[in-house]
Amino acid sequence: MQVKPIHTRIFKEGENLESFVVEHVPAISDATILVVTSKIVALSEKRTADVARRDEIIKQESDVAIRTKYTWLTIKDGTVMSSAGVDESNADGKLVLLPKDSFAAAEALRSALVRRFGLTKFGVVITDSRVLPLRAGIVGVALGYAGIKGVRDYRGTPDIFGRILKLARTDVADSLATAAVLEMGEGAEQRPLCIIEDAPVEFVDTIDRTELHIDIEDDLYRPLFDTLN
Repeated sequence: MQVKPIHTRIFKEGENLESFVVEHVPAISDATILVVTSKIVALSEKRTADVARRDEIIKQESDVAIRTKYTWLTIKDGTVMSSAGVDESNADGKLVLLPKDSFAAAEALRSALVRRFGLTKFGVVITDSRVLPLRAGIVGVALGYAGIKGVRDYRGTPDIFGRILKLARTDVADSLATAAVLEMGEGAEQRPLCIIEDAPVEFVDTIDRTELHIDIEDDLYRPLFDTLN
């Protein structure tokens, strides 16, 4: 798998996302994946706010919001994250929210680029950063995606010794996001785009946006959270 970050100029609020991508990626081949940081998707949607409204905006954007020592621990769109994804980094003095609907944004961009370049197998992944419990540093996460199957399911298949796997699934979408975020960076790199080639993925025309979701009652870490309350 080849992961190729793309250095760009600074994206301006309200710009056309497709035009920006084509400006910096003038040619796209079949069987590739375009990774786009959620920040420029949100900026294209003018999803910004005044920093003075930070706590108010975080609460508005969250399904659950709990104040912690360092930040707000929130649940948004079925995902645990810090501060509902509301971020001040690389935001030029503003708050940048998450895209309104990352799956819809990924599909819109994919459809436009498929038409423009005549592609048949092509994926788009919109990324953000996450901190894992009890681990330092961030990893990438896929807020939304299009054109690829987000999960590889091994349940019901044998392992190398013939034991039938009951729970094993690979989170393809978030794995791609993490590989891209590692190359794109979190600071002043100016690499909001990335092309992934030769990825072990299944390209599809229709995705199931719920395939990565796990109900909180079935989540592996639920007993730990209950113990800590």
